[in-house]
Amino acid sequence: MSYPALEQHFRRLGHLQHAAAILGWDEAVIMPAAAGAKRAEAMATLQVFIHEQLTDPRLGDWLAKATQETGLTPFQAANVREIQRLVRRAQAVSPELVERSANAQLRSEQAWRRLRADNDFAGFAPLLAEVITLKRELAAQLASALGLTPYDALMDEYEPGLKAAALDRVFADVRAFLPSLIEQVIERQRGEQAIVPRGPFPIAAQRALGEQMMQAIGFDPNHGRLDVSHHPFCGGVPSDVRITTRYDESDFTSALMGVLHETGHAKYEQGLPQDWMMQPVGSARGMAMHEGQSLCSEMQVSRSRAFLEFLVPHVAHAFPAAAAAQPEAFTVDNLYRFFTRVERSKIRVDADEVTYPCHILVRYGIERALIDGSLTVAQIPEAWDAGMRELLAISTGDDHRDGCMQDVHWPAGAFGYFPTYTLGAMTAAQLFQAALRAHPDLPAQIARGEFAPLNAFLRGAIWSQASLYDGEALLRRATGEALNARHFEAHLRTRYLSS
Repeated sequence: MSYPALEQHFRRLGHLQHAAAILGWDEAVIMPAAAGAKRAEAMATLQVFIHEQLTDPRLGDWLAKATQETGLTPFQAANVREIQRLVRRAQAVSPELVERSANAQLRSEQAWRRLRADNDFAGFAPLLAEVITLKRELAAQLASALGLTPYDALMDEYEPGLKAAALDRVFADVRAFLPSLIEQVIERQRGEQAIVPRGPFPIAAQRALGEQMMQAIGFDPNHGRLDVSHHPFCGGVPSDVRITTRYDESDFTSALMGVLHETGHAKYEQGLPQDWMMQPVGSARGMAMHEGQSLCSEMQVSRSRAFLEFLVPHVAHAFPAAAAAQPEAFTVDNLYRFFTRVERSKIRVDADEVTYPCHILVRYGIERALIDGSLTVAQIPEAWDAGMRELLAISTGDDHRDGCMQDVHWPAGAFGYFPTYTLGAMTAAQLFQAALRAHPDLPAQIARGEFAPLNAFLRGAIWSQASLYDGEALLRRATGEALNARHFEAHLRTRYLSS
């Protein structure tokens, strides 16, 4: 039988990807700055070796025979399907381009960390231009082999099957209700005053509180850890999940919500079926679903009044001096107003959930234009400023640090990823409504710090299924319908206009 040969081959490939993931975490978190050039070469070489394993000539014969084999379990049959998808994508791209792209992306990301702090877009632009040139070349190779447009071919890496034509329809639904909703919410909140908690909030205490909340909502510390990086992320592998955040002693809320967001990602990874850990079918089902887990954790749960009833005593315990000096700031009512405050702002990762999709729409439009060649790197700041003024009535001007240089995605070559954030917000709202139907007393459970029922629902509906189904089928099985923007809209209207 050929199927066992496929599993054995991808088990070894999974070990290589495990090593690459931990090397990537190390590069972003603790690698000495001067080690960057050689690390880029080493990681590029590893990516080429992984690519060689995905294009092994034996795979074609094994796959042809495996598809004809009878008696495969549903997970085995889905594994064959996922292997076919990965192999087809790998075969479309030359090893030389894989190496050049990996090297350029790592050098660009390393420089971005330094140049962003200096607001130096001019110094960053040549590095980003090289990344985009190579990404366009890669997209063209993929598009030719897969019968897709170049941008669709890039999105397919992060959300298999997603196409810009369908995405445009979804985003049109969001655009139809969002601008007026933002205006209504801001007007309603105009008379509501949220007291800003004053620090200092020692970093050690912030870290301890973050770790406490991570474990409270279901993170397994025996299979993961929390660290610091320039840009928060969740990486590693299911058996060793690496979360990062960044701290500000004057504000504990940003780091805490970042940790709770990334913990949603981590719980998904830790909840994947262990028996399939080193196989493609054992991977998470696309980044829209992945972002759905993180936004369910942060937005649906952690910014709810119920969660704050659980959180507030722990915050007061973590920062006793601040709580004693300003008790009115550390009440459930005030923190709820604070965590649900809607304001137009420059920074995506700190944006509220109402204005957040506008940040994604700006990036989506720009990166599509960069890939189709209608926008140059030199034009990015102007296009960014125009998009922010149109959708959020904010000008970024020459503030590149908090404008077009704020995200790690483009220097790291992650074109096609940004749309999954808003798809994830919609997914989170739809999943949480399904969880409420299954557990009507869910808010009361959350207020008591009981997260097992919600985790059990997500584990059964999403995590344990891994990539057994495609994204649409997985969501339909979990919620009873395909992705529907009305759940996201209803959530926003209920939280911000009805409560």
